[in-house]
Amino acid sequence: MSKFKKYRKDGINLAAQQTTKTAPPRGNFSVAPKSISRTRQDIKAYVQSLNIARNAEAPRWWPFQLLLNDVYMDAHLRSQIQNRINKSIAASFIFTDMAGNELEELTNLHQNATWVSNLNRFILQSIYWKHSLVEFKWEDGLFKCGLIPRTNVEPVNGLFFKDYHDDLSNFNYRDMPEYGSWIMEFGDPDDLGLLNNCVPHVLMKRFAQSCWSELCEIYGIPPRVMKTNTQDPAMLRQAERMMTDMGAAAWFIIDSSEEFEFAQGVSTNGEVYKNLIQLCNNEMSMVIQGGVIGQDTANGNRSKEEVSQGLLDDLVNSDLALLEQYWNTTVIPGLQKLGILPKNIVYGYPKAEDLDKLWSMTKEALQHYDIAADWVSDTFGIPVEPKKQVQQQNKPLSLNLNPDFFV
Repeated sequence: MSKFKKYRKDGINLAAQQTTKTAPPRGNFSVAPKSISRTRQDIKAYVQSLNIARNAEAPRWWPFQLLLNDVYMDAHLRSQIQNRINKSIAASFIFTDMAGNELEELTNLHQNATWVSNLNRFILQSIYWKHSLVEFKWEDGLFKCGLIPRTNVEPVNGLFFKDYHDDLSNFNYRDMPEYGSWIMEFGDPDDLGLLNNCVPHVLMKRFAQSCWSELCEIYGIPPRVMKTNTQDPAMLRQAERMMTDMGAAAWFIIDSSEEFEFAQGVSTNGEVYKNLIQLCNNEMSMVIQGGVIGQDTANGNRSKEEVSQGLLDDLVNSDLALLEQYWNTTVIPGLQKLGILPKNIVYGYPKAEDLDKLWSMTKEALQHYDIAADWVSDTFGIPVEPKKQVQQQNKPLSLNLNPDFFV
């Protein structure tokens, strides 16, 4: 009989019935809808948001979080973060008992659970956004995990704002009895997150792209100039009509007695903007993935890519270790109170093996030892069978010749 049959069949349903009455009121974390106006961000707005967040008396984090959400729209930065997070989410975890024995059935039960994947994603996002406050709930008979908007959370003093523009619409969520079970908090209070280090590079990259697009417009469709008698309304209207009918390029009209000349700047094809954009992309890659992976096609080589990939693997292993710490110290104790997880379990990840090095050691060991074929098949995925024993006879060749052979 399955060890977790009762837990799987009856335990969750029972927990759903028992915790419905003790679940936190849904109105506590309801957020007032806000219209967000998008404006051009610059270094000045970045510094102001940092100053507001670091205010010693009444810190407010919503300007900083809105800026981070805007910065996250950068395609390169988003791809780097998603690449690192998805590698950690894709890793297979295991549940074990206190003795280290794998609980296979419990692991399979949660391996494909949506709330587990969402929870791990929110935990990993705290590395970049500084903070994640999550709330568990039962909805339509399913156990779910949701993220409370970071713009409405002030993590220094533990305050939640229904309206982040209203300083009076707040309460301390750490004083709630559901804190630690229905409500869990993740993040480093002394760190601003990795996205904070990428904000200047994204802003400078947008500036370079804007200047480069203006350069393309000037070089692609140069502006047009027309001289006419601007004192004559009829001639002026005729000139405006002619310039409008000639196309969509920029144009202007000056008086016939006026002179206009284009300033002679540095002749360029946009290489300076391209270099600035490439520099910003490389800096963001260094912050998120520890190296420039697969982007520098001009100076890239295989050894460089392998080193960069190794740095990314080290960062992913660090993220997996962080997930283990939060699960074993925060998530499992909290969900055990709700009856979602059984007692005396540990969350972890199997130790990764260097298959190339292990295969080299295996080939050397084959010269002196017999290695089980089943182990080779399970470890390397190579279907092998035991080697057939061939008896070699080292006796000298002997001929049985009849006396009549030479006749």
